[in-house]
Amino acid sequence: MTDTATPQEEIQEVQPAEAEGTAAQQQPSADGRPPRAPRAPRQPRQQQTQKQKPKQAAQQQQPQRARKVHPALEKLFELYPNMFGARFLPLKLGVFQDLLEKHPDDFKKDELKVALGLHARSTRYLEAVAAGLARHDLDGNAVEPVAPEHVHHAILELHRRRVQRNPGEDLRAQLVARIARAVEASGLDREAYAVLVRSRDEETNAVLDEALAELARQAAKREALLRAFEASGRSSEHEFAEMYGMDAGEVGRTLARARAERQPAAPAA
Repeated sequence: MTDTATPQEEIQEVQPAEAEGTAAQQQPSADGRPPRAPRAPRQPRQQQTQKQKPKQAAQQQQPQRARKVHPALEKLFELYPNMFGARFLPLKLGVFQDLLEKHPDDFKKDELKVALGLHARSTRYLEAVAAGLARHDLDGNAVEPVAPEHVHHAILELHRRRVQRNPGEDLRAQLVARIARAVEASGLDREAYAVLVRSRDEETNAVLDEALAELARQAAKREALLRAFEASGRSSEHEFAEMYGMDAGEVGRTLARARAERQPAAPAA
């Protein structure tokens, strides 16, 4: 409970005073003039403001709701909920033309282009691309991989948005690690990947170089372990691991990867 009167209490306090004033007004004046008509009681200002607020809030919310989803995106969700709603997956190249051919009466060309642009620039869609998921057709079938440069650009855009949301937070290490994983997942060697994605932006190129340098250090460690195993004279990887007090499973995986890296990597397309 507070000391501030509620609107109802304010009305009750005003009414007796107004009643007394009304009774006084109904009696004739000393000079015989007719009594004045009583004035209508005023509503408390707080009550008037409270009545206006819901209307103002409703008026402000209506334009926001109208701008929330593009009409063509709503139609895409109705037609393909598994691709444009329940989850986001990278779309196959040429999906714009596929939609126009399948639904000539449902979409206008310009509106569909805008809707697909909004969808492709959404954070959820960029996350799917950055994760390296395959491109899918409208039926949800995986049809082709996402190009490494598209994965790379999606990673950079997501990082840019995170920096804007978290000013002052150092997110560089996360970006370097994510680019390093993208390089490994691409199937390209480090030089080929660098040629494919390097841009004119010095900052992003510096991050790329840092990721490539870290991958080179890791590869050098794996190669050194493989050479140590070959020089040890041990025929069993398990014996080699025990000799150095290392985990046998980890040693086996590292040696297998080092052997694979001695094979020539795929060239850039």
